[in-house]
Amino acid sequence: MPGVGSGNGLLEVRIAAPATDAPRIASVLVEERLAACTQVLPGVTSTFRWDGAVTTAEEQLVLAKTHRSRFDAILERVGEIHPYETPEIIAVPIVEASAAYAAWLVAEIGAG
Repeated sequence: MPGVGSGNGLLEVRIAAPATDAPRIASVLVEERLAACTQVLPGVTSTFRWDGAVTTAEEQLVLAKTHRSRFDAILERVGEIHPYETPEIIAVPIVEASAAYAAWLVAEIGAG
């Protein structure tokens, strides 16, 4: 099975959110075709500095598979529905993927 390498524009977007909000964020991204697939990973403990104090929060991590062309729309949409003032929304490139998966992902979000 041939693969698709770097330069393909595929991204995994990572969004940390409270457990009460993560499933909704995951669903909205797929429903609105901003992501082809999402996964919610439970049991994430985040430690960060906020308002001058070190804080720890129990969160879930949403992993969204998408294309670079959808990243700005994801930033905007998650910003509208995420409860945090400054949510973690970061993207990492998908360096390698099977050609079949990459084609499915792009078709699902209407990119390319």
